[in-house]
Amino acid sequence: MKLYNFFRSSASYRVRIALNLKGLQYEHVPIHLRRDGGEQHLSTYKVLNPQEIIPTLEDDGRIVTQSLAIIEYLEERCPEPPLLPHDPADRALVRSMALAVACEIHPLQNLRVLNYLKDVLRHSEEETQAWGRHWITLGLTALEQIVQAVPERGNFCFGNTPTLADLSLVPQLYNARRFSCDLSACPTLVQIDATCRALPAFANAAPENQPDAE
Repeated sequence: MKLYNFFRSSASYRVRIALNLKGLQYEHVPIHLRRDGGEQHLSTYKVLNPQEIIPTLEDDGRIVTQSLAIIEYLEERCPEPPLLPHDPADRALVRSMALAVACEIHPLQNLRVLNYLKDVLRHSEEETQAWGRHWITLGLTALEQIVQAVPERGNFCFGNTPTLADLSLVPQLYNARRFSCDLSACPTLVQIDATCRALPAFANAAPENQPDAE
């Protein structure tokens, strides 16, 4: 099993956590998003992932792209420990939390979006960072309310074991801190993040602990 990823990519970070929680061994294949214009644009990688984004999982000749699709693939391939609750309504709730990050917050502060703002629309670095902070803060503030309203509150976003929601939250808070976001309105999310990062599966997946970390 190979994971094509970049140490600082939050989408890659999600998948690394899932692989670690499930105890799956994999080869870390670094794809540097900035070197030489971005290694994700190389023809050799584009064959694997025509979207020219990361991560990409290669498993026994099969290629899976998009971080949440990869995690759901791992969930079905190796169901223990489960990353989704058993009840259909609870599963939908956990998925909605993950999607709030992966589809609403993350894309608007993704590298290619920020590069377009700077290189094409000619926004300054300060304006680009402000853009990122705005969307991250807006999204996390809403997610804080969603998590606080969960009946099965526990130590994580849902219940007392990590789920797909936590795998999405922790990398996003890592990004929020990189953008110098004010997280004072999100005390629940900050506490969940600390609980998660104390676990080896999360700690070992952290950007600074990857072989391509700079």
